[in-house]
Amino acid sequence: MNAILTVYGQDKVGIIAQTSTYLAEQKINILDVSQTIMGNNFVMMMSVQLPKGADFMVINQGLAQIAKNLSVEINLRNNELYDAMHQI
Repeated sequence: MNAILTVYGQDKVGIIAQTSTYLAEQKINILDVSQTIMGNNFVMMMSVQLPKGADFMVINQGLAQIAKNLSVEINLRNNELYDAMHQI
């Protein structure tokens, strides 16, 4: 399953490292990544591919812990849902 992962929060060391390390541990492939700094805020969007049989809830729980540790917002959404939300 493909998904979109977004990260938003105050810029600090380790956001990319901790997020991508967790994804690698979960065998999640990063297909594309875009990031920028807006003022003091870090914004990143990743297109990712979850392995077959991956537990979306478990992955989200792990990402929630990283978000808490870094004081940022991390959201993971099914690509089909993301596409449907952004169609006119």
